[in-house]
Amino acid sequence: MVVHKKEVVNMRIIGITGGIGTGKSTVLHMMEREAGVYIVETDRLAHTLMEPGQKAYEKIVDAFGTQILSEDGKIDRASLGKIVFGDAGKLEQLNAIVHPAVKEYIITDIAAKRKSGVVQFYVIEAALLIEDGYKAICDELWYIYVDREERIRRLIAGRGGDRAKYEAVMENQATEDYYMENCDVVIRNEESLEKTANVVKELLFSAR
Repeated sequence: MVVHKKEVVNMRIIGITGGIGTGKSTVLHMMEREAGVYIVETDRLAHTLMEPGQKAYEKIVDAFGTQILSEDGKIDRASLGKIVFGDAGKLEQLNAIVHPAVKEYIITDIAAKRKSGVVQFYVIEAALLIEDGYKAICDELWYIYVDREERIRRLIAGRGGDRAKYEAVMENQATEDYYMENCDVVIRNEESLEKTANVVKELLFSAR
């Protein structure tokens, strides 16, 4: 996160989304270097809200039992994962706890950041940004696009594994057409990092 103190009259709320391997994290790194940008990655926020004393902790323990806890009382995400990822019903039950808690936190945080007057761009990153209803919260949605074959090539080179593994993940994610129909901006992240960075900067500051 990078925030430089300055008076901000209006705060733009930007949603960042896209499938696996499109380079969402790369775009976020480009954005966080710019003045007035505050970034929330929903996956990381969800993990925080699962900590003891946080919004989702008690509900998750009540739903899935104390067997998911480690010795220090924290939720062991590996143990929880074994329960939910082989059972669509239990995964839906977990999401029904975590996703609303994340959104509630973000809505409250947006109000606080707007009141502070130091954040010009509030950026929310999530793979399920559209599906979880963030379109109603964001001023604009940016879709990070990379051709499917290039995504697979990058994933294998960067994370290892084989083609079938990543194709299976992609089949369970939204289609390119779905993203295109629901997003306001498409960033083609297939060429040089410099070109993508220039596009991001222009999108942020051209409408000042």
